[in-house]
Amino acid sequence: MNQRQPEPAPRPALPRRGKDGDGAERHEAIYRSISDAIIEHRLKPGARLREDALSEVFGVSRTGIRKILQRLALEQLVTLTPRRGASVTRPTADEAKDVFDARQMIECGLMPEVARRITDDDARELRDMARREREALRAGEQSTAIKLSAAFHERLARLSGNATLAEFVGRLCSRSSLILAVYGNPGHLGCESHDHDDLIGYLEAGNGERAAAFMGRHLKAIEASLSIVEEEEEAPDLHSIFGG
Repeated sequence: MNQRQPEPAPRPALPRRGKDGDGAERHEAIYRSISDAIIEHRLKPGARLREDALSEVFGVSRTGIRKILQRLALEQLVTLTPRRGASVTRPTADEAKDVFDARQMIECGLMPEVARRITDDDARELRDMARREREALRAGEQSTAIKLSAAFHERLARLSGNATLAEFVGRLCSRSSLILAVYGNPGHLGCESHDHDDLIGYLEAGNGERAAAFMGRHLKAIEASLSIVEEEEEAPDLHSIFGG
C-alpha cells in the first residue's frame, strides 16, 4: 500500500541582521543554510554561487560570504575557480567510483581493529546515531539523514584508534554526502534501514572479519543505488531558494 511521504521539516530561520550582522552566529547559520541547500539538491551541481547575489540575499558582506564559500570548498561541497568564482561541486561518475573504492579499502580494513576496541558505551552511542538517522529519513529530513550517516561512518573509523585514517574517512564521507545527495534517491540512502544496527552487532560480538565483509556489501549497495545523470549548468534563483 502506498504511503504518503512526510513533508520536509521546515528550515530554521536565519538570525536577523543587526549590528553584528557579520557575526560568527550568523555566519554559521548561513553556512548551514547553503550546505543544506546543496545536499537537499535545491542548489544543483554546477550552479554558480555569486558572492554579490549571496551577500544581498543574506544581508552580510561579500567578505563574510567569501569566508563561508571557502569553508564549503574545504568540505568539497563548493568548487572555487580563479576568475570564475564559486559553484556547487559537480561530482562525476568516475569520482563517485573512486570515492567508494577508497572507502571500501579503508573502512573495511579498519573493522577488525574496531571490533577489538569497541566498548559498550561506544556501541550505545552508535546505536543512538543509527536511530536518529532512521528518524530523520522517516521525517523527510534527507539532509540530516545523510549527515548522520556520514557521522556514523566517521565515528566508526575513529574507534579504530588511527586518527590519520579516521580524518581521511571523514573527508571521503563529506564527498560521499554530496554524491549521495545529488545522485541518490529521496527518502532512501541506498541501504537497508537496519544495516548500521546489524554492523554494530558484528562489532559488539568481536567478529571483525564478518563486520568487514558486511561493510563491503553495505558500501556497494549505496554505490549501486546511485543514478548519475549529468545536468546542465544553471544560474539558481537564490532569492527563491533562501528567501521567505
